[in-house]
Amino acid sequence: MSDNNMRDWIASNSGHTYANYINGEWIDSISGNTSPLYESAIPENVLGHFPSSVSEDVDTAVKSANAAFALWKKTSATTRASILYRFADLLEENEEELAYILSAEQGKILPESKGEVKRGATEARFAAGEALRVEGTIKPSENTEIKAEVVRSPIGVIAAIAPWNFPVVTPVRKIAPAIAYGCTVVLKPASATPWSSVKLMELFEKAGLPKGVVNLVIGSGSKVGDPLVSHPLVKGVSFTGSTSLGLRINEIAAKKLAKTQLEMGGKNAALVLDYDNLVFAADQIVSAAFGVTGQRCTAISRVIVLEEQSNRLIALLKEKMENIQVGPAWQVGVNMGPVIDKNQYESVASYIETGKKEGAHLAYGGERLHINEKEGGFYLQPTLFTEVTKNMTIAKEEIFGPVLVVLEAKDVDDAVDIANATEYGLAASVFTNRLNIAHQISESIETGMVHINHGTASQAHVPFGGVKNSGCGAFSIGHSNIDFFTVMKAVYTKPY
Repeated sequence: MSDNNMRDWIASNSGHTYANYINGEWIDSISGNTSPLYESAIPENVLGHFPSSVSEDVDTAVKSANAAFALWKKTSATTRASILYRFADLLEENEEELAYILSAEQGKILPESKGEVKRGATEARFAAGEALRVEGTIKPSENTEIKAEVVRSPIGVIAAIAPWNFPVVTPVRKIAPAIAYGCTVVLKPASATPWSSVKLMELFEKAGLPKGVVNLVIGSGSKVGDPLVSHPLVKGVSFTGSTSLGLRINEIAAKKLAKTQLEMGGKNAALVLDYDNLVFAADQIVSAAFGVTGQRCTAISRVIVLEEQSNRLIALLKEKMENIQVGPAWQVGVNMGPVIDKNQYESVASYIETGKKEGAHLAYGGERLHINEKEGGFYLQPTLFTEVTKNMTIAKEEIFGPVLVVLEAKDVDDAVDIANATEYGLAASVFTNRLNIAHQISESIETGMVHINHGTASQAHVPFGGVKNSGCGAFSIGHSNIDFFTVMKAVYTKPY
C-alpha cells in the first residue's frame, strides 16, 4: 500500500532548475553550472538541478548579509519574533509538501519527515521567544557616580553549514536563533539535500523576512564551504556534520578569531544496568538505533549490558528488529527507509565486513535488500552484532547507519569505562531502577547529554550538544545559543 500523493507530487514537481537566494532574489551561480539531484529511493530519478556555486557567489551572499545586518540588528525584538512565529506557522501549513521533498532527497520515511517539519516549527517558536529574552545585568559600581552594566549584542554574519540527515530542522535550528538575536545568515546546505533549503527560503520570504537577512548558496564544501568559513565578514560558524570536517572548520575559523558552534559525530551508548523492564529498554533502544536508518548523530549505536541480562536483552533486540519493515518513504507501514545513497551504503557495508573480520558475531541482518527491481535504492537490513569488545572498530567509530553492537560489562564501573572508551561524547541512555546508579552515571559518563530510562530523544527548548570530539562551542537549541550568537559588552555611564 502506497501514498500515491507523494509519488504524484514528486512526478509533477521534479526536474526544475533552481538558483541561489541572495539579497531576496533568486540568482544563478556565476559559474553558470548546475548539478543534478537524484531521488534517494529511486536513484535514476532526477529531482532537480541545483547550482554548482563558487567563491564569488559566497562573497556576494556574505556582503549582502553584512549589509542587511546594519539594519536587522536595530530591528525591534517584537518584529523579529513575529516573523519567526509566522515562519513556524508556514512550516506547519506546508508540512506535507516539505515532507515529500525531504523524503525524496534524503530517503527517510514520511512519518519521520513530517515529524521533522513539526520539530522545526517548534524550535522556530522557541527561538522567536528568545528575541525577547536577551537580558543584560546591572552591576554594583565601585564609583557611585558611575553606573556599570553588561549588555549583549549580535555578533554579525553567521555561516550556517547544515548536514544531509536533517535538511529541514537543522537549518531552522541555526537560522531561527540567529534571526532572533539580530544576526544575519548565509546558509550552505549539504550537496545531497539542497531542495529542502530552497523551500525554506521561500517560506522565510513569505513570512516577511527583509532582503539579505538570510541567504542561500548551494554547492560543494570545497567551493562554497571553505570560502564561506574563511570570509573575513563571517563572525560565527554554526556547523553540523562529521568530526573530521568540524575540526578543519574550527582551524580555519580560529585563524581569524571567528566563533564556532560545532555539532559533530557520536558513538552513543545505551547502558542497561539491572533494569527490570527489558522489553521497554529494547523498544527504546531499537527506536533510537534505527530511526532515520541510523543516520543520526544521536542514534544509539552501542548497547552495554551487564552479563546477567545480556542474553535476554539480545533476544528482545532481535525480536524487535525482525518487526522493522524496510521500504521507500511512500510505502504505508514501513519503519525504515534506505540509506541516503551508494556512497553511504558502501561505507556502512564496509563496517559490517570489518566487524565480521575482527571477530564480532553477526547476530542479525547485514544484507542489502532489494525492495523493488525497478527501484535501486540502497536498503539495508537492520544489523546487530554481539560478542563485541571495546577495542573493535565497530565499537569505536561512528558508522552512521543501521548497525547496533552489544558489549557485555562485568559491573557498573566496567560499563562506564566501556562507554567512555571512544573519542566521542554526544549522548547516552541509561536504563536502571536504582537512582544512585542513575546519578553516578550522569556524573561519570563523558557525554553532553544523558537520558535516564528512555532513548536519545531531545526537546526543543533544552540545550543540545556534546563533549570530546562530538562538540565544541555553545550548545544549540536552548537558551545556551545566546553564548554563540551574541557578545557581551560592558558599559560604564556617568551622568552629566
